[in-house]
Amino acid sequence: MSAQASKQNLIVAALTAVAAVLMIAAYFAPIWWVSLTAPNYPQDAFPDGIRIHFHFDGVYNGCKAAGKGTRMANEIIQKDLSHEDERWNPVLDAAKNVDKGAEGLDCVHEMNTINHYVGMFPIATGAPVEKPLAKFFFGFFTVMLLGFMVAKRKLRLLVLSVGFAAVAAWMLVDQYVMGALETHIAHYVKEAGTFFKEPDRIKVWGDTVRNVSNLVIFGLIGVMVLVIAGVAKIRQFSLLLALVPAGLPIFFVITYSGWLWFFGHNLHPWGAFTVKPFMPTVFGEGKVAQFSTYSYPYWGYGLLVAMALCLILALLIRRKQMREGSAE
Repeated sequence: MSAQASKQNLIVAALTAVAAVLMIAAYFAPIWWVSLTAPNYPQDAFPDGIRIHFHFDGVYNGCKAAGKGTRMANEIIQKDLSHEDERWNPVLDAAKNVDKGAEGLDCVHEMNTINHYVGMFPIATGAPVEKPLAKFFFGFFTVMLLGFMVAKRKLRLLVLSVGFAAVAAWMLVDQYVMGALETHIAHYVKEAGTFFKEPDRIKVWGDTVRNVSNLVIFGLIGVMVLVIAGVAKIRQFSLLLALVPAGLPIFFVITYSGWLWFFGHNLHPWGAFTVKPFMPTVFGEGKVAQFSTYSYPYWGYGLLVAMALCLILALLIRRKQMREGSAE
């Protein structure tokens, strides 16, 4: 191997390693944030509005109100609730869920209460298959990147085979032996039933989540086998090991947009306010009833973009190596 080829292999490996670290960090980071503001949520009490953060594995509280702000928020909510119709008492009681400690207001709970008023499902019912299985997809992508770092095909196949076997075993043990799948379905059914009081229908939804999850789990194992076969038989196939993970920023926006469409187009008659089906704001500012909405990428999305750029550079170098015959 020439000195030039060795240098190129080192650069590809370094760029891919950086991309892998960025990708793993992005899994634990907030990718997107959404905030709602309204006259009855003054900035002194709600400095960020009713704000939530989207991660790959779920939706988290994005509010920072604490101390005086939290007490003020609690007083405002209590005052608002005292004027509401009794038929909404379960919802109003939920809105009282203000943590008086350092964490401040639980804005995921508050967002659910607001969404309920226009007939939306609870937030936790979104992406019921993607969220719990995301960690295994990230494991799958990490193994792909480890394989891409290797210039020799035989060693690459060994890395992929061992790595995919480890991810598959982890996934099967976690979901079936440890019971994570059934625990998730029970939580999903509970969340779906928070406001939607049709247990028979919710049970069907839970069964659907189970069936689709099973399909995705074994489908992912099938894709692992397909990737190994592709790398073994087709020389250029190895480029997909970096190209697919590089598409994560696009995959996230597509999935996020799709679920926003689902929430906005599957409204139910329980809402206190009747609104026509709508597409919630994906990027930028919007308006729903008396609420102003804000939706923007957060720093975790920046990690994904940086990861994609590293992988694109690594891909260009590896593609050149393949054309010149210095990489398999």
